[in-house]
Amino acid sequence: MDNAQYDHFVIKAKENGVHVIGLTRGQDTRFHHSEKLDKGEVMIAQFTDHTSAVKVRGKAVIYTKFGMIDTEE
Repeated sequence: MDNAQYDHFVIKAKENGVHVIGLTRGQDTRFHHSEKLDKGEVMIAQFTDHTSAVKVRGKAVIYTKFGMIDTEE
């Protein structure tokens, strides 16, 4: 797998208990991975052949090549 072809993104938790959920690619969208972040923790992730979407539940800042997204706005 050539990691350079996939987009990376960063999630920084603004509170304890932020859930990051990876969703599968394909005909049926399903949950395939889950992480829980505490305040100040940072997760660096990427989209892959298996991951087509990510759901973030809680107060966090998400940094992508498209800019910054604050879940509180």
